[in-house]
Amino acid sequence: MSLSAKKPIHIIVACSENRVIGKDGHLPWRIKEDLHYLFETVKDGVVIEGRRVYDEIKKEYPGTRTVVVTRNPELQFPEPILKASSLPEAVEKANSVKGYPTIWIGGGQSLYEEALAIADRLYLTLVHTEVEGDTFFPEWRSEFPKVVSERKSSNGKFDYTFLILERKS
Repeated sequence: MSLSAKKPIHIIVACSENRVIGKDGHLPWRIKEDLHYLFETVKDGVVIEGRRVYDEIKKEYPGTRTVVVTRNPELQFPEPILKASSLPEAVEKANSVKGYPTIWIGGGQSLYEEALAIADRLYLTLVHTEVEGDTFFPEWRSEFPKVVSERKSSNGKFDYTFLILERKS
């Protein structure tokens, strides 16, 4: 896919060591620090997410704009949420939103798979556990081998690492 974005495109995701990002339409964990990190990181950006991700949240993240990707032309979303039928259309719409300098890909699985090839950076919360799931993040290590920053943390139940990764130079 060749998308030329005017704004940088970043992916933000939390996944387990076995790349699980969801089970039965929900996150397989509740990590308050990661949720806070998500909200702070995407603030002032345009978040592109799939319809199922939107259904889980049902609103825009604070300080962001949202583009929901859905194949259902009948589906409507409350203002100011934008709708797109594909990732290329969503990126085009995100680029047209003034005052929000970064595009964030916020899931789910198929958007992550498609966006991996066009993203500039990967903001990954790697949860150091293996869990059962039905939704996965694609293998990223060969696409984003360069560690820009790394911060380890724990909530008592899970150990996890906040990583910012880039493509090879």
